[in-house]
Amino acid sequence: MIQTTLFIASDDPQFGRIVDDLSKLQSQHPHDLNIVRIEKEDVLQEEFAEKSPVLDIGIFRLVKSFSYDEMDFAFEKAEQRLEEAQSKGNDALVQRITQPLAMTKSDQFSHWFSHHYMVIVNMFTFLYVFLALLAPVMMKVGWERPAKVIYKVYSPLCHQLAFRSFFLFGEQIYYPRELANVEGILTYGQATGLSETNIGEARSFLGNETLGYKTALCQRDLAIYGAMLLFGIIFSLTGKKIKPLPWYLWLILGLGPIGLDGFSQLLSQTGLAIFEWLPLRESTPLLRTLTGAFFGLATAWFGIPYLEESVMENRREMHLKQVIVDQIEESNQ
Repeated sequence: MIQTTLFIASDDPQFGRIVDDLSKLQSQHPHDLNIVRIEKEDVLQEEFAEKSPVLDIGIFRLVKSFSYDEMDFAFEKAEQRLEEAQSKGNDALVQRITQPLAMTKSDQFSHWFSHHYMVIVNMFTFLYVFLALLAPVMMKVGWERPAKVIYKVYSPLCHQLAFRSFFLFGEQIYYPRELANVEGILTYGQATGLSETNIGEARSFLGNETLGYKTALCQRDLAIYGAMLLFGIIFSLTGKKIKPLPWYLWLILGLGPIGLDGFSQLLSQTGLAIFEWLPLRESTPLLRTLTGAFFGLATAWFGIPYLEESVMENRREMHLKQVIVDQIEESNQ
């Protein structure tokens, strides 16, 4: 039987006439009538007030003022589409035409996710940073096997170079290359006795009791994800009302500093004649941390509010559907 849903205010002058017309059409076009009174919920008012009354007949919709003949025609079309769907085995369309509106498991998950997605985003980011910091803690207490699992999992995601990473529980919090010109501390080469140009050794060196143990993410990556987590928490606590950062400010504040620092360092160390005009340089831990933090903050500020705009539309659609389903189920009890 074709499902028919009327969205209308209780005091609408067309209410009685539409219900009478549908009653007359019942013998010719058998249908189930569901009445949703739009004054009961704000979301219904927002959706239907300007076009009410709204009559859904199967997959066809009539709005504003519509006549008996228009309803009759809509029923004929709905019945034709139902026959076509049945002949083609289109069960989804058959169900849409003949079954009352209902919240599917997918809808329920989507509704839940639209309200809790920032908790998931923040928890994921927190765990990503936390595990990177947990690895050196595990090394310190002697849990080397699970610590090395974390280092291995993070290895494809970060270069993990010891001279560009933070160290915990050691004499210094970092051991940069001599090229970085950080005064007053031991360089990576001095502290470890390893070559400062051997990238493989720098990746595999995890630390020791004296120097401490490196984090599973480098200084820049820790700053990036730490800043993203900070923004995510602030965004959630402020009711998700922060507007997106303009794209040009993302380029200037986020991408510009990290790109300038990273590429000038990379290109100056290639040894290619084309880049000889660049002074040979190694970024300092402070500069790596600051540029990473600016990039992480700007990227989160640019992307998360846009994610909220997208999710907000889904949240509204699911809320609207839930309100309609609730009214239909209540009237059928």
